Amino acid sequence: MTGELRRTALHDKHVAGRGRMVPFAGWEMPVQYTGIVEEALAVRERAGMFDVSHMGRLFVSGADAGRLLRRALSYNVLALSPGQGHYTMLCNEDGGILDDPYCFRLGPARWMLIPNAATNEQDIAHLRDLTAPGWDARLDDRHESTVMLAVQGPRALEFMGDITGTEVLAGLERRQITEALLGGHKATISRTGYTGEDGVEVVAAFDAGRELWDRLLAAGVTPSGLGARDALRLEAALALYGQDITAGTNPYEAGLGWTVSLDDGEDFVGRAALAVLKANVTRRLACLVAEERGGVFRPGQPLRREGEAVGVLTSGGHSPVLGASIGMGYVPRALAAPGTALAVEVRGRPVRAVTVKRPFVRGAA
Repeated sequence: MTGELRRTALHDKHVAGRGRMVPFAGWEMPVQYTGIVEEALAVRERAGMFDVSHMGRLFVSGADAGRLLRRALSYNVLALSPGQGHYTMLCNEDGGILDDPYCFRLGPARWMLIPNAATNEQDIAHLRDLTAPGWDARLDDRHESTVMLAVQGPRALEFMGDITGTEVLAGLERRQITEALLGGHKATISRTGYTGEDGVEVVAAFDAGRELWDRLLAAGVTPSGLGARDALRLEAALALYGQDITAGTNPYEAGLGWTVSLDDGEDFVGRAALAVLKANVTRRLACLVAEERGGVFRPGQPLRREGEAVGVLTSGGHSPVLGASIGMGYVPRALAAPGTALAVEVRGRPVRAVTVKRPFVRGAA
């Protein structure tokens, strides 16, 4: 590994657990421990944990913090009550997606934004550019001073409750967040994730995060890498920034129109363009399942209909649950309807596939 790659505070834990380390978005991260399929199934059936410390943690506070975030984000986060969160888009003036962060309201004038690893710095710069002179909006980037863990699976809350005390998680609904003490330090615990399963994501101080990892490991929670995380999010048909959604795509064609608030009267970057795009969707992000063997679906493979090119896979892989290749890609709107016969070109050979309704696999979330 080059010295330029950043390491999380759990790096030594991954090495000790024989995690296979790979470069990812400028970080050295575990892609797997015992195997992608085994780790993914552990999450589906019981509980697994992921080091997601490469993701951003931006705390925004001040009297104008909500005003700034509303100017930047597609969803009306001002409508959130303290303790609530929502998935949203950060768009350019053309309605293209610059990032898809999660936004939490911690208090009346306190917020937490979770950008993607590769876009964290550009998101912060973008928010600074949108901050009007005189606004009271402070940006506190805690990327370097905290750990972020995801504990996912049907028994995730049970394992976490044994450590935090069941009262900490009592009443915590989906997309909600709470603040609690972990290892004597304040931490955030949100009932969110990127696997399609129930679970939590925890942002904590270094020592508290390291202790949490050890305690979950001792309790039998399976350490899982980026490979399993990608397989799980694909089974859940969750978009991956940089592949399924980019500055060249918009929320409506990606099936993410529910992250855009156009009826609240508030302006935000890209609002005018998105109002037009909503009424002019010409393509859709379709979900496809292979109907025969013939190789694994991968991003970049052509999509064909009766021999003619109609699109390209943006995501693809083997589904541990379905035991088949699955993928997502943009096709003309009419071809995205479930039950449409298409073909994926794998190593020059067409593999029969059919479009299906999202998600591929329905978890506990």
